[in-house]
Amino acid sequence: MENIREIQIRNLEELLCKAMLESDTVALDKLLSSHLIFTNHLGQVLGKKDDLDAHKSGLLHISNISVDEQQIKLQMDTAVVVAKVTICGNYDGHPANGTFRFTRVWQNIKDNHWEVIAAHSSVITA
Repeated sequence: MENIREIQIRNLEELLCKAMLESDTVALDKLLSSHLIFTNHLGQVLGKKDDLDAHKSGLLHISNISVDEQQIKLQMDTAVVVAKVTICGNYDGHPANGTFRFTRVWQNIKDNHWEVIAAHSSVITA
């Protein structure tokens, strides 16, 4: 049985996917920590500004996100989400499609305001 925090995180993950699909930088700004560390599937380490700029400029466009698997582990004021996700889109005008494994760390900043503080993605090749 899911507890209330698990439900909150699952809902936040859905909001994050929706914001990414719509390049909704206002929503992304609320969901991502100003101290975000994101290691993408190319090994690049990016921050919140990098992510928001890619959406604002149109450099990154995501047309579909399908969450195929998701696990949530809760610990005190953090939640770790591991997900298998299929993404269709483009980056800098080139197709960026594939199946990825994401790990995201959410932190309860205060009063049930959760933000992504760290994330990592890898391409699933098999």
